[in-house]
Amino acid sequence: MPDSNRRAADPDSTPDTVRLKGVGFGYTDRPAVLRDVNLTLPNGSFHFLTGPSGAGKSSLLRLLTLAARPQAGRISLFGREVTHLPRRDVPAFRRRMGVIFQDFRLLDHLSAFDNAALPLRLAGEGTGDYAEDVREMLRWVGLGQRLDALPPTLSGGEKQRLAIARAVVTRPRLILADEPTGSVDAAMAEKLMRLFQSLHRLGATVLIASHDEVLAERSGASVLRLEGGRLGLIREAASETAS
Repeated sequence: MPDSNRRAADPDSTPDTVRLKGVGFGYTDRPAVLRDVNLTLPNGSFHFLTGPSGAGKSSLLRLLTLAARPQAGRISLFGREVTHLPRRDVPAFRRRMGVIFQDFRLLDHLSAFDNAALPLRLAGEGTGDYAEDVREMLRWVGLGQRLDALPPTLSGGEKQRLAIARAVVTRPRLILADEPTGSVDAAMAEKLMRLFQSLHRLGATVLIASHDEVLAERSGASVLRLEGGRLGLIREAASETAS
């Protein structure tokens, strides 16, 4: 983990970062993707979300990032009910999250450095305040020599790592990742997992959607499985099991 003065936001007194109760979600003319989903992510917890392709993992993350609204049930984030949150309030909630998308969503006209720095710029910080933090983060994900590179010149794995750096550079309270190691080799996947674990130790709540059940097992995190629209816990975190 980069040695930086920047740290995860202090957890507040709310016991749960995420709480879903009886959530249902689907698309027009298709069977429901999610059925009566209940989920609690306590502050500072670390979970993997597994399940077959098409099980609804990405749909669940869309609900948590407020990109979609449930058709049934309730969602709370950071202790506030957000099921019917006004659109004007959505950006403030998203600034407390670090979101890693499968399709990267990088800005092709910005350098790797400027892509990674974008959340800090949007938060009103000056370049002099965040430049070294951004460089450290990019070095950590193996892009220390590609600061000026534009996304179209990067490989798929490099784009993945840049997207991760951008998502976590602010040390967000909640990290949501959709297949964050899908485009990198095994060695880099392990390094990125150590980054997530470090942020978790600093107080972040982490949810990683992944097909990589071996990585989930080795992480020691709690493992959830989504299948047939239903969500279940298949393994508690190692520390919880031992306690």
